[in-house]
Amino acid sequence: MSAKKATVSHPKAPIVNRRARFDYELDDDIVAGVSLTGPEVRAARDGHIQLRGAYVTIKDGDLWLNNASFSLKLNERGKPGAHSVDTRPRRLLASKRQIELFSARKKLGMTIVPTKMLTSGRYIKVVIALGKGKKRWDKRETIKRRQADRESSAQIKHAR
Repeated sequence: MSAKKATVSHPKAPIVNRRARFDYELDDDIVAGVSLTGPEVRAARDGHIQLRGAYVTIKDGDLWLNNASFSLKLNERGKPGAHSVDTRPRRLLASKRQIELFSARKKLGMTIVPTKMLTSGRYIKVVIALGKGKKRWDKRETIKRRQADRESSAQIKHAR
């Protein structure tokens, strides 16, 4: 008899930075790989990552993911379920052409924001987008439009 490997269920839905769509007008996006360690990969597969407040910088011709929170499980004896939150910068893997495009647009005043982390495939990847910060009145307008859509869909639902 052959021994079967234990299957671990991974979340199929990507980890989404919903706040990025609210705070920025997003433009072009690319998919970049992420250089991670073993515990960070496990945290990503389990969905224990927070992209809120994360941003991407360009240093020495490389893209770096800053301020992304990884909730890591610590394998220490006598401490079951011990966790640690790690926010150190992580290197993103993208082609030189993509990095040059993003650096040119960043010089024009745009911000590079991570919008999603894709964990369903073999590799863990991050979707990053160029964004221009919204003003306060733009955000209020978005909230009003969202509220009007909710009310109209509720009226349609109750009219049936």
